[in-house]
Amino acid sequence: MSLLEEYRWRGMLQDSTEGAEAALAEGPVTAYIGFDPTAASLHVGTLVPIMGLMHLQRAGHHPIVLVGGGTGLIGDPSGKTEERQLLTKEK
Repeated sequence: MSLLEEYRWRGMLQDSTEGAEAALAEGPVTAYIGFDPTAASLHVGTLVPIMGLMHLQRAGHHPIVLVGGGTGLIGDPSGKTEERQLLTKEK
């Protein structure tokens, strides 16, 4: 079973980009997921992409998990109506 077939079987994938199956079959690919460190917590909605990366790694590919970066310095804009303020690295 290919990786995309497994994702579909598990209900983790509805559609995919044309050529994704071929790219995954050609050799290891790298995929990433990022999290906002200013968020109050992680939630069950973050579990699906984490599990997706786990299956990707088991298939011989290279997952990367990012915490922080640019979003960490300005915060997540979701649900906000005012301009985001630059945070210090200490915050």
